[in-house]
Amino acid sequence: MSILKHLDKNNLHHAYLIEGKREQVVSELVEFLKESGINTVGSSDFININVDCFKIDDARNLKSYGAQKSFSTEKKIFIISINSFLLEAQNSLLKMFEEPIENTHFFLILPDASSLLKTFISRFYFISTKQDQSDERAQALKFIAMPIKNRIDFIKELLAESEEEDSEGNEIVALDSTRAKALKFLNALELTLHNKISKGISDFSYFDHIFKVREFLRMPGSSAKSLMESVALIVPSF
Repeated sequence: MSILKHLDKNNLHHAYLIEGKREQVVSELVEFLKESGINTVGSSDFININVDCFKIDDARNLKSYGAQKSFSTEKKIFIISINSFLLEAQNSLLKMFEEPIENTHFFLILPDASSLLKTFISRFYFISTKQDQSDERAQALKFIAMPIKNRIDFIKELLAESEEEDSEGNEIVALDSTRAKALKFLNALELTLHNKISKGISDFSYFDHIFKVREFLRMPGSSAKSLMESVALIVPSF
């Protein structure tokens, strides 16, 4: 799904939150900015940030950069591509994203916005490019039918750091972090379990555990593997 229908060069929102694949979104966004007359090459007013996990120090730096005036008459543009966003960093930026800075525009890109605070999301113009989650839901259905041992093996495979090759054959780590993949699967699993409840299952206790796991996955230093294995142990088989 293209983001272009949401963007108006004559009336840009001060902050966009875009849910989708970094490569696709950034490519479309840079092309849009160029066509809008905004310099994206060698300009100090175009800042492209790409980190796996956005932490409190990143938030402090962003506030500092955001407060600086543009070096030209053009707009100041921030593209921020991340996999996960720590809670303390989100809270630190609430005020900045709530109060627009003149001629400054932020484009925050991440694979799954469900891990963000609702108060944080509310500061943005939200765009989702995600496709149908039928693959994740199919995986979740298989997962809840598995015996414990198979579930543990599934988690290990799900969170394995996948590697790809660049155009020269060099190995590179894929952009999706284990934390992002864990959150994505957890969301599909929770939806699948809710559908099972509607069909007569009445035990809700494991939803509390899923909620806690989701919170811990957002915290620095937590083990995505251990947390997801705990989900494998507590979720009933259907």
